[in-house]
Amino acid sequence: MADLIQADNLVQADKVYTGGWAPPEGVVSPPLFVWPPRPRALLKWLFGLPGYFFPWNVFYVGTALLVWTFFIPEMAGMKTLEFDWIARLFAVNAVLVFVFTSAWHLRLYVQRAQDITFKYNKRWPKANSTFLFGNQHIDNIIWTMLSAVPVMTAYLAITLWAMANGLVPYVEWADHPIYLGLVMLATQVFRDVHFYCIHRLIHWPPLYRWVHSLHHKNANPGPWSGLAMHPVEHVLYFSSLLIHFVVPSNPLLVLYHLVASAFGPARDHCGFSSVVMDGKARIPAASYMHYLHHRYFEVNYGDSITPIDRWFGTWHDGSRDAHEAMKQRILKN
Repeated sequence: MADLIQADNLVQADKVYTGGWAPPEGVVSPPLFVWPPRPRALLKWLFGLPGYFFPWNVFYVGTALLVWTFFIPEMAGMKTLEFDWIARLFAVNAVLVFVFTSAWHLRLYVQRAQDITFKYNKRWPKANSTFLFGNQHIDNIIWTMLSAVPVMTAYLAITLWAMANGLVPYVEWADHPIYLGLVMLATQVFRDVHFYCIHRLIHWPPLYRWVHSLHHKNANPGPWSGLAMHPVEHVLYFSSLLIHFVVPSNPLLVLYHLVASAFGPARDHCGFSSVVMDGKARIPAASYMHYLHHRYFEVNYGDSITPIDRWFGTWHDGSRDAHEAMKQRILKN
């Protein structure tokens, strides 16, 4: 197992100075878990552009509202696990994931609308025998559509069924709008902590070999790499939805949670820091923090929204000194 990870790490070490784009400020953490508090900076992060709400969380909420309004049956209709409404959920999830992920892939990798501007790795993915049919794109689509979509649909269906039958607590927006707003705000923080925990777990050598190595075949990730995982990893990844069995929530927040979990990986694996629109506007895309995880494997297991990587000594800030220290560590091993 050590040989497998070491070989992967050496491949990544070769990419340290390939001329790809890197943010001059390195990895920037939001002013959320800081002391003393910085209220002005926090408000700017929450409501600024880019920030916590804009553009992506607002987009996720809007998508959840759209799905809830037009595609989700009445709660009473979900009291029994029937094929019709579960199949409808599956179809909606499949379309959403396919369209959202394909939009990123089409613009950045088919049209190459901005070439390698803001691309973390200047190389483009190439044919590789480690992928099904020797094609990274096809391999990733297969794992996403035939494993990720069924698993996420199963979690959604079971959660909505449990809420419809009163097996788990949920509250109405009209009764507790402030409470549910706070739950929504906390969702991404919880997702970060959950992801860190399961991510560290699947980097345990036996699980890495049997499960997580499939995802890490994407040394130079693209949008379809995000949900290209082993089915066991999909079960673990989407298990963050189980928080709604414990914390009183609302079906709409379940959908928001699912949309963020389904859409976030495509964006965060697209390989570009920003998408350039009309030559001027820049839409924030993949985080440099997670790109560094794909480069070095043993750092940045979570997201920057919490300092959990700092707390557990797995932080890489993207600075040149950190790159050099990691490269020397890899070569020594």
